[in-house]
Amino acid sequence: MRTLAFAFAGFAVPDIDAARAFYGGVLGLEVATEMMGQLSLELPGGGWVLIYPKPDHEPATYTVLNLEVDDIDRAVDELEAAGVTLLRYEGFGQDARGIARGITTDRGPDIAWFTDPAGNIISVLQNPPRDEAAPI
Repeated sequence: MRTLAFAFAGFAVPDIDAARAFYGGVLGLEVATEMMGQLSLELPGGGWVLIYPKPDHEPATYTVLNLEVDDIDRAVDELEAAGVTLLRYEGFGQDARGIARGITTDRGPDIAWFTDPAGNIISVLQNPPRDEAAPI
């Protein structure tokens, strides 16, 4: 689409104050208050996400935000220290810590899932090293 000038993603929460505390305090993301009580999350790498209040919010059954990390074990340690509980899914081969390990089997990233206070599913993931010669 040649007329596209900008794009961003968004999702809803029922409690903006809880979202601000979670995304800013627990996850350490830059959170700004926008018009009409909305929040924007400044994401590493230059992207951003709009979080908007919706009193009758129903969380999605899929991941709404993926956060790439350099060290999945350290990220899980930090989440658990902050009181975050990891989700467990059948069939994903998660280890005792709740991490689905994909790097060692060449299936993809190591990934762990959790929810925000609104029940939205978030992940932390560590991608395998990219082979500079391999096409993306």
